[in-house]
Amino acid sequence: MSKTVPTNLAEWQSLADTLSFETRAYINDTFVDAQRGATLSTVNPATGEVLAKVASCDDADAELATRAARQAFDQGEWSRRAPAQRKATLLDLAALMQAHRHELALLDTLDMGKPITSALGDIDGAIGCLRYTAESIDKLYGEVAPTGDHHLGLIVREPLGVVVSIVPWNFPLMMTAWKIAPALAAGNSVILKPSEKSPLSALRLAQLSQQVGLPAGVFQVLPGYGHTVGKALALSMEVDCLAFTGSTQVGKQLMQYAGQSNLKRVYLECGGKSPNIIFADCKNLDVAAQHAAAAIFHNQGEVCIAGSRLLVENRIRDAFVEKVVDAAAAMQPGDPLDPQSFMGAMVDDTQYQRVLDYIRKGQEEGATLRTGGQPLDSSGLFIPPTVFDDVTPAMTIGREEIFGPVLSVFGFDTEEEALALANDSDYGLAAAVWSQDIDRVMRVSRKLHSGQVYVNNWAGPDMTVPFGGVKQSGNGRDKSLHSLDEYTEIKTIWMSLNT
Repeated sequence: MSKTVPTNLAEWQSLADTLSFETRAYINDTFVDAQRGATLSTVNPATGEVLAKVASCDDADAELATRAARQAFDQGEWSRRAPAQRKATLLDLAALMQAHRHELALLDTLDMGKPITSALGDIDGAIGCLRYTAESIDKLYGEVAPTGDHHLGLIVREPLGVVVSIVPWNFPLMMTAWKIAPALAAGNSVILKPSEKSPLSALRLAQLSQQVGLPAGVFQVLPGYGHTVGKALALSMEVDCLAFTGSTQVGKQLMQYAGQSNLKRVYLECGGKSPNIIFADCKNLDVAAQHAAAAIFHNQGEVCIAGSRLLVENRIRDAFVEKVVDAAAAMQPGDPLDPQSFMGAMVDDTQYQRVLDYIRKGQEEGATLRTGGQPLDSSGLFIPPTVFDDVTPAMTIGREEIFGPVLSVFGFDTEEEALALANDSDYGLAAAVWSQDIDRVMRVSRKLHSGQVYVNNWAGPDMTVPFGGVKQSGNGRDKSLHSLDEYTEIKTIWMSLNT
């Protein structure tokens, strides 16, 4: 690929024309067609163009991959390699990803419709995750239990075995890194199942992993559908752990598969309907309004932590909603390859129609449409920022995860009412509080039923802060040192010293 850094639409289009796509599965250090020859089409949602026909794996491929993963783990070339050596290999992979940063970002933009500027940020996040986790693995100590003089109790961390990572289409490579980096760093064998809607960057990552010398079977990529290869992997007796980001419905199904097979560990990061609470004493309402708009319209609203419920104190509500509407006007969708586009296209026609159905329901159920609501007149799948006011908890758009650029605005008068509205949800992934009152911030933050709470920001934490939810948002803890704990087994070794 060209070494020139693209800066505008024409240059990104030119770079896209030079791309070639790996379309085969990556099993046991070899790129192969699906055993039964099936393929699936991956489509550019901004144009409707079929980008490639990709191998569509099923149970036959899953059996090959799990067998290779187990053999690699048992042989120990990676699982028993010194942590510092595993670190060096993963840092090499991060360096290769950095060298191919623009190509990787372009693959995600073409594959799922996200703006190229957003995709570049995702790739930087993926590289940062790999580096942070790699650097951490040789600094994660065990423990010595407090015992008497005649005994020694050691608590050690060991790799689990075979880990299957099932990642979504909205942040293809970043979510991949969040899952595979800690699992590989800990010494596990990892099988990646990318979404059928966005498999291209995962397969390119497999090519890069070959170059850094990961042993055969340690990292494999099986593209395909959830109900075929995903189900086969989840039911496999060779798999020790499932790590999943996606819908709550699928998360529940994976837990059932774990119970039907070998009680494998299941770490889930599922849906959200996140509340963004604006109190009247917020210091800068203009900044808060910009954040509130970006919290729902970033990545076309296809974000698990999207701030899709905006709760505003009634005495500032009208003025604040107007600020949000003004901010939304500058966040319109456009060609994903144009660095000036804030939003891109919805990932596929199914998601596009789903979001439009929710918009219709919002209007039918009596919410006040403040802006948006109509798709763009285009061959691509573009929906503009949409804001509904006067939403109530009984309305569909106020309760269900839409996964699109649709904001529901609620009003409240008291802190207690705000908390009741915020916690009235099946989900508990993220929440935010905007206020200058430190006492209120602490009270409200502690009472919110959410895995993470942002104060006077939205989604600000870096790799040092864990990411995950409660309730039907799941039990996973991506990022930070906590993610390494998920992919290790705590073993106690008890020694008698006087025998």
